Amino acid sequence: MELEPTSLVSEQSFKFPYFRIFTLTGENCVLLSFKHNKALPINPGMLTAHCHHQPPFSGSQSNGRYFSTSSKDSVTATKEYSYVVVGAGSAGCVLSNRLTEDTDNTVLLLEAGPKDYTWKIHMPAALKYNLRDDKYNWYYMTEPERGMDNRVMYWPRGRVWGGSSSLNAMVYIRGHALDYDRWEKEGALNWSYADCLPYFRKSQTHELGPDEYRGGKGPLHVSRGKTNNELHQAFIDAGVQAGYPFTDDMNGYQQEGFGWMDMTVHKGKRWSTASAYLRKSLKRPNLDTEVNAFARRILFEGNKAVGIEYEQKGVIHQVRANKEVILSGGAINSPQLLMLSGIGNADDLKKLDIPIVNHLPGVGSNLQDHLEVYIQQKCLKPITLYKAQWKFPHVMIKTGLQWFLTFTGDGATSHLESGGFIRSRPGVEHPDIQFHFLPSTVNDHGRKVGPYHAYQVHVGPMRPTSKGYMKLKSKDPKVHPIIVANYLTTEQDVVDMRDNVKLSREIFAQKAFDPYRGEELAPGPNVQSDKQIDAFIRQMSDSAYHPCCTCKMGDPSDNMAVVGPDTKVYGIENLRVVDASIMPSVVSGNLNGPTCMLAEKAADIIRNWPALPKSTAPVWQPKSLDTQR
Repeated sequence: MELEPTSLVSEQSFKFPYFRIFTLTGENCVLLSFKHNKALPINPGMLTAHCHHQPPFSGSQSNGRYFSTSSKDSVTATKEYSYVVVGAGSAGCVLSNRLTEDTDNTVLLLEAGPKDYTWKIHMPAALKYNLRDDKYNWYYMTEPERGMDNRVMYWPRGRVWGGSSSLNAMVYIRGHALDYDRWEKEGALNWSYADCLPYFRKSQTHELGPDEYRGGKGPLHVSRGKTNNELHQAFIDAGVQAGYPFTDDMNGYQQEGFGWMDMTVHKGKRWSTASAYLRKSLKRPNLDTEVNAFARRILFEGNKAVGIEYEQKGVIHQVRANKEVILSGGAINSPQLLMLSGIGNADDLKKLDIPIVNHLPGVGSNLQDHLEVYIQQKCLKPITLYKAQWKFPHVMIKTGLQWFLTFTGDGATSHLESGGFIRSRPGVEHPDIQFHFLPSTVNDHGRKVGPYHAYQVHVGPMRPTSKGYMKLKSKDPKVHPIIVANYLTTEQDVVDMRDNVKLSREIFAQKAFDPYRGEELAPGPNVQSDKQIDAFIRQMSDSAYHPCCTCKMGDPSDNMAVVGPDTKVYGIENLRVVDASIMPSVVSGNLNGPTCMLAEKAADIIRNWPALPKSTAPVWQPKSLDTQR
């Protein structure tokens, strides 16, 4: 009989000193001892007395203590703080930590979702469960995408402590140095690579130790994969055999090439920004947090932001910010809240009868994302993750128990441990293709494991020319906005995606894969012509979950810029946006690391601290742009 995940382990584990209790098969229980590394069967009745004394999973937390919120009044009395930060995601957790280092600052951190107490978040290999759970996920959908055969595309975004850093695949990639130099050219003064690298280092502790590029004292722990699956080495070797370099650090001197990827995993557990930043600051007397707190609008006095109105348990609350309101909701929620509050394209807001506070046409525009497709191949050896599914319950139980007891094994990684960056064609200055290799095949956003021993590479262009937008569908804050990504609506993007497929096939055809290579599963041996490949990518590509740039940072002369290099919203006092939405353009890599850096740098700007000294670390460049490899 097949077991569903929820029948193996309950969603909520009840915590005791050195112990956790999990329900098995809906009736029996097992007590896992972290102190003695033992699993003991117990009677569920033993739980009753203890469970009634657990802290609530919703509500408020003030200075590390829980309290209930009155629901008798429709609007609560106003509280005051120095700063109100909206969104406890990748940026919001960083800001709440750094701003409360100054004991004169009081900070309220608002999060629309719950705390991150579920085991599903902290077990790296369990990430697929969070991608289908709207308890922790906004579950956004795009409009039908004309470049994707009118498919509606799924966009998971974190709605929980840690935000999308609690849902993502934990790949830590900073992007290329020239991405940040481009930011400065696009109007983000003092956001060049030399300016940003010190903040990458400040945020990070790398398990390999500090150097010119890696940090050694930061809150965000970064590690390398530990599974040693031989297919990862085969992938790296195949990239080198295809004529590309090996790189020992994609975040260091040389991004270009194939090698081992960094991961935000620490001692076998996901290391989200909630783990890295928020927990360290929860006991500070100058930080309050509210969860399940849905921000409805920004409060203004004239053109000055003075607070936030939010809803919690059916009660409307208003809270004031004496210094600033800071939006850290991400590429969808931050522009949505601005528009709900009267900041955005005036013509669009008038159609919804939203009073205009400031006409900023760039709000919600310039939407950028990475598109990727999976190239899949059967494996001749039984060394993949094929059995990591519930039709093999003994494998899943063994993996789960090993992780719960020791935080090791296949549960302690996302398995995206190797990858690569290459240039697609001559004349490209720095890598514009990214590969993530997986010793398994998955479909439907990781929610389905393939039916064979097989492996795959996720591949996609890093700097698409297609840009989209998002705008309000309704002035009801709980109605999801209209999202139009405009994937593959330029000829260059179609050509790039087609080349990605061809280059992936070339890598899988190298000698390193000879002992493993079976039949190609996707696109499949019958897909050969450009027309057939184009049809495949339109039907099978999906978001890599990297939306950004919808409140772009830029010069005041740019009428599409929403914030300046100081992260302040143009035309409004005491209002900032600090998250991936303010990136002027998407970087060549994953977004969690860059967002943490961005928030670290913004925290110094907000506090009026001197910027860290510019880095002088060199960056590798290809000998010639006349060749692709």
